[in-house]
Amino acid sequence: MSSRVLTAVAWPYANGPRHIGHVSGFGVPSDVFSRYQRMAGNRVLMVSGTDEHGTPIQVQADAEGVTPRALADKYNRVIVEDLQGLGLSYDLFTRTTTATHYEVVQELFLALHRNGYVVAKTAMGAVSPSTGRTLPDRYIEGTCPICGYEGARGDQCDNCGNQLDPADLINPRSKINGETPEFVETEHFFLDLPAFAESLGSWLSKRTDWRPNVLKFSMNLLDDLKPRPITRDLDWGVPIPLDGWRDLPMKRLYVWFDAVIGYLSASVEWARRYGADADAWKQWWCDPEATGFYFMGKDNIVFHSVIWPALLLGQNGAGDRGGRPGAFGTLNLPDEIVSSEFLTMSGSKFSTSRGTVIYVGDFLREYGPDALRYFISVAGPENQDTDFTWDEFVRRINFELANEWGNLVNRSVSMAHKNVGSVPRPTAPVDADRELLAVSKAGFDTVGGLLARSRFKQAITEALRVVSAANKYISDQEPWKRKDDPERRDTILHTALQVVQDANTLLTPFLPHAAQKVHEALGGSGVWAAQPEIRTVPELGDGPDYPVLTGDYAAEQASWASTPIEVGRPLAKPTPLFTKLDPSLGETGPDWAPINP
Repeated sequence: MSSRVLTAVAWPYANGPRHIGHVSGFGVPSDVFSRYQRMAGNRVLMVSGTDEHGTPIQVQADAEGVTPRALADKYNRVIVEDLQGLGLSYDLFTRTTTATHYEVVQELFLALHRNGYVVAKTAMGAVSPSTGRTLPDRYIEGTCPICGYEGARGDQCDNCGNQLDPADLINPRSKINGETPEFVETEHFFLDLPAFAESLGSWLSKRTDWRPNVLKFSMNLLDDLKPRPITRDLDWGVPIPLDGWRDLPMKRLYVWFDAVIGYLSASVEWARRYGADADAWKQWWCDPEATGFYFMGKDNIVFHSVIWPALLLGQNGAGDRGGRPGAFGTLNLPDEIVSSEFLTMSGSKFSTSRGTVIYVGDFLREYGPDALRYFISVAGPENQDTDFTWDEFVRRINFELANEWGNLVNRSVSMAHKNVGSVPRPTAPVDADRELLAVSKAGFDTVGGLLARSRFKQAITEALRVVSAANKYISDQEPWKRKDDPERRDTILHTALQVVQDANTLLTPFLPHAAQKVHEALGGSGVWAAQPEIRTVPELGDGPDYPVLTGDYAAEQASWASTPIEVGRPLAKPTPLFTKLDPSLGETGPDWAPINP
C-alpha cells in the first residue's frame, strides 16, 4: 500500500554558493532517501528552498554593494543550478521571500500568539556600535559561562549544548568585525519554550528509533529551556502581523523562526502550483498516517528536534497551556530527524571565511554529480565527522566505482554484444547461476530496509556486495572460454546481465545519472531515473518571477523490484561508465582546490 512521505530538507542560506560540506548533510542523503521511497511506490513530497532573510544576508549584501534582495536573487540562482546539477529530486525547491511564505509564517505566528505561546517583553539586544544594526545571536561569540568553551555562540554552546543568551557570554565579540557589541534595551516577541517542556518531553520520549546522538542531544536540551526571541531589529524579513508592530520599519520576525516554517510554506506553494488542489499539502501534513523525515547537519538539530516541534505544538494548541488549532489545522510533528555529522577537510570544518572550501559547482564541472554522490554515500559523515581528502576520493572512485561497478557493466554488456548482439537466452541454469541470482534478489530487502531507516553507508555497501559477487561469478565461470559451449556461455551472460540490471536498480537512489546510462546500455529506452528541472515561475502574489526546482518523477520507470531482463533486447557496444582519475590528483588536488603543503 502506498504511503505518503514528507522529505523536509534543511534550507541552504543564500549568502554565497554552497560547498560540498553543506550537501553532504542536507542534500545527498535526502535525495537518496526520496528516490528510494518513490521507487518503493510511496508518494513523496520533497521540499526546501533558499533561506534569504536575516543579518548574514545584509552583511554580505553590504560587502558586495547590492541590496539584500539582489544578493538573495543572485545566490538563489547559483544554488538552484548547483542542486539541479547534483540531481536532487525536489518536488519544490523555492525560497523564503515569496508571498506564500510570508502568508504562512504570519498565520503560524498568529496561532502561537492567540494560544499564548508568543509573548512580548523587553530584553537586552546586541547592537553593532559601528553600524547600529542588531547582531543576531549566532553572530556573537565569546566564552561560555557554563563550561568555559571559548568559541560559544550567542544562542548556544556547541561544546556543552546549553542554550545561551548573548549578554551572558564572557568577553562577547562580533563575528563580523571583532568589535565588542553594545547591549541596549528593546522590546521583542519571545517563543515561550518553557511552556512546552512537558509536551516536548512526552513527544521526544516516544522517538525510540531516532539516531542515538540526535535523541540524547535533544533530551538534554529540555533541562534548560528558556524563552527565545523570535523578532529582531531589522528591516529585512517577514513583517510582524499585529497592530502596532506591522508598520514598524525596524521590527521583523527573526530568520530562524521563519526558516523552519518554510517546510510548511513550501508544501503549500507546491500544492498551489502543482497539486491536485490548493489543499493537497494536507495529505502530508494533516494525515496521521503520513510520515515526515527531516534532513540536516548536526548544527541544526536543536531547531528541528526542539524548536520546530514546539512551534507545531503551539500552532496545534497542544503545548502545556493547551489552546486551539490555528488556520492549518492539526499538523504532524517530525517522525525522524536525520542528522549528519560534519564533512571536514584536513581536520577542519568546511569554512568559506577560512578558505577551507570546495564549492559544489566547481566539483560538478570537473567530476560530475555521481562521483560526489558516491563519495558522500559511502564515505560521508553519516554517523561521525569525516575528513575529505583528495587521495581518498581518488581511491574510492577508481577502485570501487570504476573498477568494480563500471567494470562489471562494461564486461557483461561487451561480451553479450560481441557474442550474441542482444540479451542471450538462458538454458539449463546450474547452482552457481541460481546462487548469484538469489544474492541479487535478496539485496532488495536488505538494501531497501537500510534505506528506509536512513542507513545509507550500510545500504550502498550491501549493494556493492552484489556487484562484487557478480564480478567473482564472471571470473569463476569464464564465459570467454565457452566458445565450444554457446548454451552455457549464453546462460552465464544472461545471469550476469540480470544481476547488472538488479544492481543498477539497487544503486539508482545513489547514482541516478549513471543508472540512466546503465539502463540504456542494457537496451532500455525512456526515462529510468528522472532528474529535476529548473522552471521560472511567476510569484503567486505581488512580486518578480523566480526559479524553482521541480520534476516529473512519477513518470520514471525505476521501481524497487527485480524484474526479468528481456531476452533478445539488442545491445550496443558500451562506453566506459566512469572515467578513472589521475592518481596524482590525490597528491596535489585540482588547481581550484589545491592541497596546501
